[in-house]
Amino acid sequence: MNALIVKKLNGLSERHDITILYACESGSRAWGFPSSDSDYDVRFIYAHKPDWYLSLQEGKDTINLPIDENELDITGWELKKTLKLLQKSNVSPQEWIESPIVYHQDDGFVTPFRDLCQAFFSPKSVIHHYQTICKKYYESVKESEEPKLKSYFYSLRTALIGMWIREMDTMPPIVFEEMLTLVETPVKERIIELMEIKSQENETYLHGQEPVINNFLKQAIKENGRYANDLRVGKGDVSIMNAFFLKTVKNHAS
Repeated sequence: MNALIVKKLNGLSERHDITILYACESGSRAWGFPSSDSDYDVRFIYAHKPDWYLSLQEGKDTINLPIDENELDITGWELKKTLKLLQKSNVSPQEWIESPIVYHQDDGFVTPFRDLCQAFFSPKSVIHHYQTICKKYYESVKESEEPKLKSYFYSLRTALIGMWIREMDTMPPIVFEEMLTLVETPVKERIIELMEIKSQENETYLHGQEPVINNFLKQAIKENGRYANDLRVGKGDVSIMNAFFLKTVKNHAS
């Protein structure tokens, strides 16, 4: 599958006359709890030639390919769009740059971009983002006698991210299992058992209620919410980001 993904990315680069700076896997495969039929969620960051940025009209700043017969979901963000969202501590690029599954990277891009992600990381806004998602999936789990196991994991992941942010004051690991150090043994053991079940079932698999997990989620949401407003707000240097943008575009002028 990797070879096919790289081929698709090369085709997009030629078709749109862009430079792909970074491409990775996002979603459950990167997080470490895919189902048997999970899509491949490929995300990439790209730059145009300098002339593209000199137009009075704003050009299209995303590239999307519909999910195909190979279950490939491919989406790219243009560099300026990515940086403007990162300036607001958008979590997507912050997650992408730490993905354990990388399909392509420009070495001169990755290190300074990762530094920017750390500089513009805002614990307060990020924990609120994940807290909203966590509550959404937790409510969907509680409302059904047989909720999707996928919903349990989306709620668990975002609950653990909230815990990590308030305890560590850093962006959490992308690999879900690495955050289980925050969880007490009985809950951790059950989560690992559920990961094994999920790996063998499809995305629509319905699972019974998990009282131990429900209690953990309820407490995590409560504690994350209690501390969220007291966390710091990230304040990166916009001039450094702007210099990085100009340098990156100039480096890919030809």
